[in-house]
Amino acid sequence: MRVVTDSSLTVRPGADELEGRLEQHRVELTAYCYRMLGSPFEAEDAVQETFIRAWRGFDRFEGRAALRSWLYRIATNVCLDMLNGRERRARPMDLGPAREPVEANLNTLPEATWIQPAPDGLVAPEGDPAEVAVARETIRLAFVAALQHLPPRQRAVLILCEVLRWQATEVAELLETTVASVNSALQRARATLAAADVSATDPSPPLDEADRALLARYVKAFERYDIEALTSLIQEDATQSMPPYDLWLRGRGDILEWWFGPGIGCRGSRVVPTVAANGSPAFGQYKPDPEGGYEPWALQVLELSEGRIVEFTFFLDTETLFPLFGLPARLDA
Repeated sequence: MRVVTDSSLTVRPGADELEGRLEQHRVELTAYCYRMLGSPFEAEDAVQETFIRAWRGFDRFEGRAALRSWLYRIATNVCLDMLNGRERRARPMDLGPAREPVEANLNTLPEATWIQPAPDGLVAPEGDPAEVAVARETIRLAFVAALQHLPPRQRAVLILCEVLRWQATEVAELLETTVASVNSALQRARATLAAADVSATDPSPPLDEADRALLARYVKAFERYDIEALTSLIQEDATQSMPPYDLWLRGRGDILEWWFGPGIGCRGSRVVPTVAANGSPAFGQYKPDPEGGYEPWALQVLELSEGRIVEFTFFLDTETLFPLFGLPARLDA
């Protein structure tokens, strides 16, 4: 996949054309900034700042390079500015070991601690199916979380080279450094990702009919809170996390112990399919409201493998995430 070379954009557009040209690159720039920052909201802010800087610096754009390359240079600098001096975003499993499924282990950490999910439509461009598959694989939660372990400039090098398929010479020019420096950073970044067992070059297959049937059974089982059916759907070594809590669970037994213990308030929930999140199936979960109807509780993002659910992430920040995913604020009875 190449995003650098585009001869139609090497001619300096007129100012009246610039807005349309910028919008053509919004999705891919948002995806790039999301991988850099780990938050769809920060990614959108970064792209907006990129466009503002592009407008302000347009008189210095001479058209010798593709407009897209110029925008990536600006976006990289915006992201590096935003990352300067701050802690990396993470998932609960990045911060410590799994713990017992008891309420005393719940600790809330600030929003800025966590990787946030992104709707596929915000960060996954349409087009060639092979390119879309790679794009979706490289926005998966595990991959984005692994990227956050890299120093910011190393992170940019890895994304530009491994995800977007830029040449080392092009990345060196963008970062105003040497090819040797880029290759060294890329080697270190690859080693870090290998240690996390994630890759930018091994896309997962799309959901098939069997996967969709599995998800339909899961929705019915969760809404019935049917422990036998749920047991049959969840892999034995599955994991669960619930940002903004730092507690995470490993193993089907502990997950179900939580659901039928401290999490028993989820019994009777409604589960509504929504757009994919980070290349994975996602659902809005609504808990019964004592005053009637159903109140938002979590955005569920599921990972599947070999006919089982292997990971649950329950994002509890419904106030910001439900509007982003087009989910209603509540459900009627």
